[in-house]
Amino acid sequence: MQMKTLKKNIESIAAEIASLKGLLLIDVNIRGNENNKVIEIFIDGEQNISAADCADFSRDVNSRIETENLITSRYRLDVSSPGVDRPLIFPEQFPKHVNRNFEVTYKLGEQKKKFKGKLLSVNDNMLTFKTDKVLILNFNDIIKAKVIISFS
Repeated sequence: MQMKTLKKNIESIAAEIASLKGLLLIDVNIRGNENNKVIEIFIDGEQNISAADCADFSRDVNSRIETENLITSRYRLDVSSPGVDRPLIFPEQFPKHVNRNFEVTYKLGEQKKKFKGKLLSVNDNMLTFKTDKVLILNFNDIIKAKVIISFS
């Protein structure tokens, strides 16, 4: 099976399982060669993802890969949360990060703007940040939002 087709099939399976479990499918990467593939699946949720969540998700995806005979050679399936170094891509990912600092790029009309600020609240698709002033953004205007890690 072509890598592109395989990726689409695994994305479809992972999205279905994520939906059933109330999780968000963030990304699927497939690397390696025909005889030894590595499949990386990143999931997130409204709450923090545990190792048990990842193991459970992995078992379900693995079972579907085997049942549907998608991969006949050796493969490794890695399921994890995306980590704080990856941008948030769904509005459901934001509530657990209230009171954390962010670096946000957003669009204002035709312009791109950027700021660093603390996420104060999330109300549906409206996110309130504290910079030198209070800024309320619609999630749909955000181009990129990353949590800033602080060790203080």
